[in-house]
Amino acid sequence: MKIKRRTSSSNVHESFSDIALLMLATFIFLLVTILITSKIQETVQVPRLKKEIEALKKEVKEIEMDNVRLNSELGEMAGMGTETQIEVVLESVGLNSGAGRKDFDVFIKGLKDIPGKDIHLVIDATGSMHGAATFLVPLLRVIVIRSGKHLSAVTWFSDGDAETTQGTMGEMFDNFMKGAPFIGNNETIGDAFIKAEQNANVPGAYVLLGDEPSDDRIYYLNIPAPVFTIPIGKSNPSTKYQYKTLADKTNGKMLELKFQ
Repeated sequence: MKIKRRTSSSNVHESFSDIALLMLATFIFLLVTILITSKIQETVQVPRLKKEIEALKKEVKEIEMDNVRLNSELGEMAGMGTETQIEVVLESVGLNSGAGRKDFDVFIKGLKDIPGKDIHLVIDATGSMHGAATFLVPLLRVIVIRSGKHLSAVTWFSDGDAETTQGTMGEMFDNFMKGAPFIGNNETIGDAFIKAEQNANVPGAYVLLGDEPSDDRIYYLNIPAPVFTIPIGKSNPSTKYQYKTLADKTNGKMLELKFQ
């Protein structure tokens, strides 16, 4: 009996059928793998994302509480007399008695010479000011209170970067402490005054606080308001000379503060 052989066309047809089945099986395998992988990722990532969201919510809540506390504190102080406000703030930085208090009172008297109705604080936020960061806000609050002026803006500067904040006193100081880097080596005072003018209305006067001379050029004639300078920290002849020059050339005044 002669055995019939399959034709070549049948072999080709079966081969294509086998390939199609193999491709289908592969597709199903990949689909199942993707679904399983997605499920595993969902199982792992969703709890992690939920945890991160909760952490962010907690952080936002803490920031909101800080803002409420700070604004409440400032609100309570607003109802006090000027001297009572000063005592509260000076006590927080250990300047409510002794030689330090005397020096502070002498320094404060110069603030009455500031013209206009408002002031714009320009603050050194480089690395050399890091040690002063803890008492800067109480110090700034006393300056504003004693000056009798409205605080219209706060600008910090460091390494050619500067940021201006406006709003309530509490908001400005809160944003300053959260945003100021307190790093860097370049005291870019000239650039700070250019950006301060660009970012806020011209005040009655600027008040500059820092501990080192400027590393960039200061265009004195382009500063639109008097600058009252306050060199702080260790005695530095170069700083005092430049701060006095800046004050003199803008019809301001250099004020000194000594901590003993």
